[in-house]
Amino acid sequence: MSKLPPAITQPVHPVEINARTLARVLELHFDDGQKFEIAFELLRVYSPSAEVRGHGEGQEVLQTGQRLVNITGIEPVGHYAIKPIFSDGHATGIFTWAYLYWLGQHQSLLWENYLARLHAAGFVGESGRDTLMRVQQGGHCSN
Repeated sequence: MSKLPPAITQPVHPVEINARTLARVLELHFDDGQKFEIAFELLRVYSPSAEVRGHGEGQEVLQTGQRLVNITGIEPVGHYAIKPIFSDGHATGIFTWAYLYWLGQHQSLLWENYLARLHAAGFVGESGRDTLMRVQQGGHCSN
């Protein structure tokens, strides 16, 4: 897995957010003029939730079978983030404006990283994008 770029530090704010469900992309326009279209799949596999990231370095959980994931709803989180509701039931990732901007800026590298992780896990080509992950007993987060 290649080293990912550092988080952005400058404040950014979206001026427009559009979930384009047929194209399966989140369209974002930021106040600095940047515009991004981020695939729902990329948002899902890089969700900032503990379910995906784990609770510390090395505890990340590879997300598979998300090629056709959709967003069924988006909830605002204060004035700093959104919480997408994904069609697979995942709804615990809080995506800050800065994180969404970072995802948009680094999409190509993130896709390469994700496909490399799938390959390292034994998936051939992009087959991991279609194969649902196996959930291990007790492999979930609880409060």
